[in-house]
Amino acid sequence: MALSQHDLLRLLESLRSADGIELVRSVAERMLQELVEAEAEATARIGAGWNEHTDTRTAFRNGHRDKTLTTQAGDLDLAIPKLRSGSFFPALLERRRRIDQALYAVIMEAYVHGVSSRSVDDLVKALGADTGISKSEVSRICQDLDGQLTVFRTRPLDHIRFPYIYLDATYCKARVNHQIVSRAVVIATGITEDGGREVLGVMVGDSETEVFWTEFLRSLRERGLSGVRLVLADHHSGLVKAIRKVMLGAAYQRCRVHFLRNVFAVIPREAAEMVAATIHTIFAQPTADAVQAQVDAVADMLGAQFPKVRAMLLEAKEDLTAFAVFPERHWKKIQSTNPLERLNREVKRRTDVVQVFPNDDALLRLVTAVLFELHDEWIAFPRRYLPEGSMDQIYPDELPESAPALPNTTNTTSG
Repeated sequence: MALSQHDLLRLLESLRSADGIELVRSVAERMLQELVEAEAEATARIGAGWNEHTDTRTAFRNGHRDKTLTTQAGDLDLAIPKLRSGSFFPALLERRRRIDQALYAVIMEAYVHGVSSRSVDDLVKALGADTGISKSEVSRICQDLDGQLTVFRTRPLDHIRFPYIYLDATYCKARVNHQIVSRAVVIATGITEDGGREVLGVMVGDSETEVFWTEFLRSLRERGLSGVRLVLADHHSGLVKAIRKVMLGAAYQRCRVHFLRNVFAVIPREAAEMVAATIHTIFAQPTADAVQAQVDAVADMLGAQFPKVRAMLLEAKEDLTAFAVFPERHWKKIQSTNPLERLNREVKRRTDVVQVFPNDDALLRLVTAVLFELHDEWIAFPRRYLPEGSMDQIYPDELPESAPALPNTTNTTSG
């Protein structure tokens, strides 16, 4: 859209009278508007300028819709061309990724509800929203996000079997009944029968009680989760009871990393390295029988000096060694919940920015967005998480007819 002489004179006059920041804002606003109009004519294949009649025209405009772009120079008021048929949104103003939209929405929601801390106020300014944001704008952002995030969170899981699933929880702060309380965020991921990975589900609740975990696991079953042979998790009593109640036909593997943390709580700090090295020998055995025998040997070895550790090992023997009946090539990956660590780190990195969420919905929205992005990475850039050919041993009587070929990038020596 070329500027008329009148427009040029008016813009020149406004620039002369503007201060430094306003000058930058005005120039940026005009420049972006021109680029938006140019892109609309090119990429939307309109084939003609504004009010121009040509034989090359292939689409018709239908006015503009207002768009406020928040920048470091302030809020820029732009007009996005509308089409009579089809839609257009300039790549120049490409929408934020879901994860960034969710973070933005959470911060703004906290801001407009008056529950923001100084750090949130600083973030709002860093985002360029010095003029604030309306509740209706926050509501619109949240509505747009919630639709796609809910679809992801509730999507069917019956497209493939998941022999191994991982469960873990992390904790975040949120406001509930005008009080700041700790909220449990539980996450489930799974390894597919062709060796890939998927995020299965997420839920926010009061605590890791049996009722809470049972509801979560049943929701996964109702969505079609099947073929589970091993569930890897920490040893919270409510979680273990829920696994045994809901995941019938699946074994439970107690995370060896969490078990060691429990052991460290009952021994002197200076003995931790020696005890850990001794317990690690259990998981370095070559056969299932050797693994079982080593638990007894280690319990006897440590029992004289640390009787509590001996009792813990013997009590946990069955759960600590559940991995041993599965293919040996899988052992390194199914002894702990370490595969969830990256997800938990990313969740914490994002949630730590907000610090205190205004409500559970805001917390669930951001966490789901984080998981959605990571899940998309796994699907868009598939890599075999477990060795090629090794999955066939899990379902010997029902081999998959056509599992998609994934690049074998497995590092079988990693933990």
